[in-house]
Amino acid sequence: MDEQRYDVWGSGAAYDRYMGRWSRAVARAFTAWLGRPDGLRWLDVGCGTGVLSAVVRERCRPRLVVGCDRSEGFVRAAARTSVVADAMALPVRDGAFDVAVSGLTLNFLPDPAAAVAGMARAVRPGGAQVAAYVWDYAEGMGLLRLFWDTAAELDPAAAELDEGIRFPGCRPQPLHDLWTAAGLADVVVRAIEVPVVLADFADLWGPFLAGQGPAPGYVTALPPAARDELREALRTAAPTAPDGTIPLSARAWAVRGRTE
Repeated sequence: MDEQRYDVWGSGAAYDRYMGRWSRAVARAFTAWLGRPDGLRWLDVGCGTGVLSAVVRERCRPRLVVGCDRSEGFVRAAARTSVVADAMALPVRDGAFDVAVSGLTLNFLPDPAAAVAGMARAVRPGGAQVAAYVWDYAEGMGLLRLFWDTAAELDPAAAELDEGIRFPGCRPQPLHDLWTAAGLADVVVRAIEVPVVLADFADLWGPFLAGQGPAPGYVTALPPAARDELREALRTAAPTAPDGTIPLSARAWAVRGRTE
């Protein structure tokens, strides 16, 4: 399969229904972990719909927040001070920011090392922070593990799109190595886990029909009969509580380091 064909991200509303609900909770835990003081200049690389930027504005009292993303649709959703830009060729001057962050983006970039090096270049020397987080696709994303394990049982070729296989960099050691290779000091990696409780099966299945991201892209490309078969297999496999809710969890790996 052509994996990039399914890595479609363009609609802010569709993304928000699919992943945005829990990415906000991760963003809040992430910014609390960074512990930055008020009045700083923040750069949000791969800002998407602006979830992380909004949390920074809400909780960190920044002097400035600038977000950048390659998707015009996402930038329109993020609004405010977000611009269309390539994460691997940041259009900012050296040392212009105090903090550079990236949320749920690095694994989708063709050259994550170049992006991290660019983030390090964009912040001032002498203690500025560079940090990011990515989903733990291999083990910690309950919704995606449920989806891909079920899909692969019906269609072994679906495993080629499984982010847990495709993105081996979304683990502690590769993230630590990226940060140290960029010349950053005091590198720390930690897990951030948030609860995911879906209201019912429709709340689980509906976002997969919007075509945003690898799993929804796979679903919308299926013939109707195969799509129906997958839907019913997921309904059977979902860990449904007596009240109809589906409790899962979402884990991200977060990494931070500082300039010297």
